[in-house]
Amino acid sequence: QVQLVETGGGLVLAGDSLRLSCTTSGGTFSRCAMAWFRQAPEKEREFVARVSATGGTHYADSVKGRFTISRDNAKNTVYLQMNSLKPEDTAVYYCAADDRFFASTALISRQYYTYWGQGTQVTVSS
Repeated sequence: QVQLVETGGGLVLAGDSLRLSCTTSGGTFSRCAMAWFRQAPEKEREFVARVSATGGTHYADSVKGRFTISRDNAKNTVYLQMNSLKPEDTAVYYCAADDRFFASTALISRQYYTYWGQGTQVTVSS
């Protein structure tokens, strides 16, 4: 059973940066693809970014060029560096782990992810 804990959320101004972290336990992190999703109020949860077990990355168009996903296998942690934040980035951000298709890069559907964190709130004020 893989457990995921997100940290790093907060309240920032438009144009600011934040780095989210997701630390995992209970599984083999190096054999998981990891992703970030987000859910704004009254909206469906949407894909943000994914990093495969081999380091390949894929981003939603809305964050491409502003967000960077990375992983540190030694620390069992995945990061989401968010720059040039916009009010529309306001959401609860969730970390997710895919322990089946871990070598694939562009799997954005929630169905591929077995494990989820509890989420961390990111609020961007204008």
